[in-house]
Parts: sequence; C-alpha cells; structure tokens
Amino acid sequence: MSTTTFTNFPAEGIQFMHDLVQNNERDWFNPRKELYKTHIVEPAIAFIEAIGNRLQHLSPNIQYDTRTNGSGSLMRIYRDTRFSKDKTPYKDYVGIIFWEGSGKKTECPGFHLGLTGSGAGIHVGMYGFPKPMLAAYRQAVVDDALGAALIEAVTAVQQAGYTVGGEHYKRVPRGFDADHPRADWLRYAALFASSGDIPASVVTSDSFLDVCFDHFEKMAPIQQWLVKVARTAEGTK
Repeated sequence: MSTTTFTNFPAEGIQFMHDLVQNNERDWFNPRKELYKTHIVEPAIAFIEAIGNRLQHLSPNIQYDTRTNGSGSLMRIYRDTRFSKDKTPYKDYVGIIFWEGSGKKTECPGFHLGLTGSGAGIHVGMYGFPKPMLAAYRQAVVDDALGAALIEAVTAVQQAGYTVGGEHYKRVPRGFDADHPRADWLRYAALFASSGDIPASVVTSDSFLDVCFDHFEKMAPIQQWLVKVARTAEGTK
C-alpha cells in the first residue's frame, strides 16, 4: 500500500517512457530501473489507490490491487517475447487496470489507463471476449431488453465524445439472423470505449485524477452493461 498521496505523474516519468521508446533494450533500462520505480511505479501505486477508491463509488464491485509483481492493477512493463517476432524487451506504455468480475482481470470488464511517453489514453470495457463471454454477448445483443440497453449505453458514450470499438468479424456469426436490427453488433469480438489522447501537460498536472475519473464516469455505461452480460456468462444474476 502506498504512503504517498497522488497528485500527478511527474514529468520525469513521461520523459522516461519517451526515452524508452528510443532505447528499448536491457542495457539501457537496467541502470535506470530506480528511475522507473521512483517516477512511474510509486506514483502509479498512489494513483491506483486514489482512483480505485473513487471507482468503487461508481461501481461498488470494482477491484484494484497495489501489488507491483504483475498480479495487481499495475501491469508488468516486461514483454513476453517467446512467441513474438518483436523481441524488444519492454512495452512502450504502462498499463493500469481496474476490473469487475470473478475471472482473470484481463478477461473481465474494466477501466484502463495507458501511460506513454507522450501522455495517456483511457479505455473502458473489454479488449477481447473469452468464449463464454462471447456467447453471452451475442445472446445479449439479440435479447430485447439487454439489446436495447446496449444501444442506450453505446449511444450515451458516443454522444459524450468517445469512440467505441471491438468489431472483428466480416459477417454475422452462423446461427444468427443477418437481418436482425442489431446484427452489426454481432460482428464484435470485444467492446470498449476509448478517449482521445490525453497530453502530457494534463498527466503531469494536479487535475489528472479528476480528468481520469470524469472520463471513466462518462464511459461507465459500457462497463456496467458488460458486467450484466458477464454475470449471465458466469451463470449468476
């Protein structure tokens, strides 16, 4: 648990991530690991506590965790290069996640922050549906009540100025009516909303916490709809 009250991410942290893009190798990173801990990890833990507490007022079952070993809300910066052609050892962003559900955090509806060398981005929802969730999502799309609620949630988020993504398939999946009024949504394999780029000047300002919460709150209808669908996938109400 952090003993620091979050104010902002320091400019040194943004600069570190900017420089990492140009020097993505262990020989550069290792001598600067303490800088990473001081200017990224420590404020990130304070941020997780501060915004996590506020998110629980928005969604009481939201989970957050201040562990720094990859098991918590702060994602590891180290890339898994075993099955990738790209062998650069580090991610070029710092990922922070707040999730809701009983499954793996990356397979639950969540609130996400990505910190980069130029600023930050905020995303809400799910980047990919596990098979049970995909099946539940498709049934929800064609369900009269849940399908209507999906359109209502997406419309509210889009009207607030955010983009909605996750469309993946070219065709409506087999077994579903291609002429269904919400058929387009059946081509989605994920569902998430994204903010525009948040400049470094905001990330390093005292207003950053409020800015993040404002984005999260406006994108929350998609999060809350996905939580309802996820409960059906888990066999709960």
